[in-house]
Amino acid sequence: MRGLNKVTLIGNLGKEPEIKTLEGDIKVAKFSLATSESYKDKSGNLQTDTEWHNIVAWRKIADLAEKYLCKGSAIYLEGKLKTRSYEDKEGNRRYVTEIIAESFLMLDKPSDKAEINASF
Repeated sequence: MRGLNKVTLIGNLGKEPEIKTLEGDIKVAKFSLATSESYKDKSGNLQTDTEWHNIVAWRKIADLAEKYLCKGSAIYLEGKLKTRSYEDKEGNRRYVTEIIAESFLMLDKPSDKAEINASF
């Protein structure tokens, strides 16, 4: 049986994309994306839960993120989950779950940025 690893999010960037260029001129962009869900509690008060997601974009998607995305940008994002581990300074094993971006669509009204559908 084959599996499916697919993530679809609509949210807002929590910070400017952090761009790095690696060996071989490979570009990577990292940013956080906030998704919010609203509901009424038992008292009828509106409550909002916000979840933060770590996004990683590579190559052409990273180029587009660098050019067109900024803190607060509203986007529709598709990608896949990836968990990696590392050792911290104290030698403890840590795990990070990230979303590897496969495409995004800008949802903001066009302003000084061009509206673009970034799928590759």
